[in-house]
Amino acid sequence: QSRSTVLFEGESGTGKELFARALHNNSQNASGPFVAVNCSALPDTLVESELFGYKAGAFTDAKSNKPGRFDQAQGGTILLDEIGDISPAMQVRLLRVLQEKQIEPLGAVQPVKVDVRVVAATNQDLEALVYEKKFRKDLFYRIRVVELKLPNLQQRRMDIPILIDHMVAKFNRLKDKDIAGMSEAVMLRLMAHDYPGNVRELENIIEHAFVLCRSGLIEMHHLPPEFSSASQSGKTAQSDAKTLRAMERLMIYDALQRHQGNRRRASKELGIDTSTLYRKIRDLKIDTPPTDGRSRTGKDTD
Repeated sequence: QSRSTVLFEGESGTGKELFARALHNNSQNASGPFVAVNCSALPDTLVESELFGYKAGAFTDAKSNKPGRFDQAQGGTILLDEIGDISPAMQVRLLRVLQEKQIEPLGAVQPVKVDVRVVAATNQDLEALVYEKKFRKDLFYRIRVVELKLPNLQQRRMDIPILIDHMVAKFNRLKDKDIAGMSEAVMLRLMAHDYPGNVRELENIIEHAFVLCRSGLIEMHHLPPEFSSASQSGKTAQSDAKTLRAMERLMIYDALQRHQGNRRRASKELGIDTSTLYRKIRDLKIDTPPTDGRSRTGKDTD
């Protein structure tokens, strides 16, 4: 349903916002606005006015009406990132909004109806917070209508080029630069990295490169020092991969080898659809393992 509440669980930051935007862009409310709110970045005293807005005269400095983020997202999608950080009092207010489909701006006499899809995101274990009585159980079940767990970046390497394009555009805008992107060698190295810090680590790497790169393409010497060490070169045999196409072939071949040819498991590790994997195997002319990964019980036949 177009207005079902979605809960993203996984890493924090850019990755979840991109997924939320993709969800919005492919939904029935794609023509409406997309509004992202980082709940952990707002002081507790400002969360209510930021989300719900206020009317002129509601408090000393309220000289004019201010629409809240829910009002700005009318007909579209609002992303509540780091929802696990909101206070118990704010949890009660948010629960009422989700149940009654209306908000009450500070100083308002009448509630305002809202028609938005809510995407909540967290890098915390909300079930554990519920057990510890730090997060309301009724709110947890209200926002978990559809639950999506976002794998670590290491498990979805095919997203790396998409994330890099987004980050290059972002830092070009923020730093008033005109960097075209990465050299092929840099892209190969970034595709091979394991990212223990997930998307935020990738974002820090790109920002570091932007500081050093003046224009044109980001090259290897613009990356953090650890990426130029010899110890990185043999991690995934990237010295044999001369093109991105070769790197893609290597990644798919390695995944198939690890899963004894099982396409379903390999596609899950790579973060792509099984049908996409079959197409890439054919287009890239990848030699698949002699075994097909099927179990003797026939339960795992992909």
